Amino acid sequence: MENLHNLKLSDFDYQLPDELIASEPLPSRSDSRLLIVKDNFEDRKFHDIINYLNTGDLLVLNNTKVVKARLFGQKPSGGKVEVMLERVISNQEIIAHIRTSKSIKIGMLIELPGDITMEVIKRLDNIFALRILNNIDIYQYLEQYGNLPLPPYMHRQAAIEDENRYQTVFAQHNGSVAAPTAGLHFTPELIAQIKAKGVNIAYVTLHVGSGTFKPVSVENISEHKMHSELFEITKDTIELIKETKKKNGAIIAVGTTSLRTLESIAQRGLHPQQGETDIFITPGFKFKLVDKLITNFHLPKSTLLMLVSAFSGKSKINLVYQHAITNKYRFFSYGDAMLLTNQEYNCGTK
Repeated sequence: MENLHNLKLSDFDYQLPDELIASEPLPSRSDSRLLIVKDNFEDRKFHDIINYLNTGDLLVLNNTKVVKARLFGQKPSGGKVEVMLERVISNQEIIAHIRTSKSIKIGMLIELPGDITMEVIKRLDNIFALRILNNIDIYQYLEQYGNLPLPPYMHRQAAIEDENRYQTVFAQHNGSVAAPTAGLHFTPELIAQIKAKGVNIAYVTLHVGSGTFKPVSVENISEHKMHSELFEITKDTIELIKETKKKNGAIIAVGTTSLRTLESIAQRGLHPQQGETDIFITPGFKFKLVDKLITNFHLPKSTLLMLVSAFSGKSKINLVYQHAITNKYRFFSYGDAMLLTNQEYNCGTK
């Protein structure tokens, strides 16, 4: 077992050449590359994933939908303001990041497209609660006037193509400001082939917040305050989980968002539920539900790199990333994927 004591932020750093950051999607979703991580490494295409799924396994997808969360407006004085949605509370209240050239005061008004006005009513650490002074359907409004928020490392504004490609084909429930990117590789045809093989598919919902891009700023990772995100898991999914476990099938999470949802409910009890999770998974974490993980390659010093290090072992993940960089895999949201196995499941102890 690895020595997990005194792990620092610098232990999760690596050097990534800029040209390996995928800023554009490939022409076809499932043509991205797939790194199979076992005792050795296998370089495949994503559509080959079907060969690594078995009858009776359960594939768990996050069916959240990315909303056009970025709005550009102005103050009554004319000063420019950018509002970046974090969470919808109701049609009359949202939580958001605000960017403007001057300090933000309670009571400040923001004029937005469509003759909509929002008022700053509360500060919540570095974000704000805003009241909408008009009667609107917030999601319809965002669809009409908002802009898709691409991750900051893409260094570009969203194009028309992104409105389709930065959304999974199974997206259903509005609420995310970032895509559950491991799900972007799936096509309807691939999902149909997986079902035809006898692999069950279940859905969870976790609305991804902008905190997923927030860098860890403390060297002692135990001091990091994890962001909170809304999740929901239905009765149908709970029943499929129980059935899969009973028959010794593997539970395969598609993406870290699905994994975090599953491991959150494992701690609270296997029953339908909704709520918030701020689960922070680092090496030493004991996984209760997830056996395998399909995921993209994550940013240096990120909580997600810590998560996969907990899942498959830090020394293994170090080798995975070295292999991916040497073999020029594409990284981050529009990048390539890997299939990881939980280190305890690998040892036959799970």
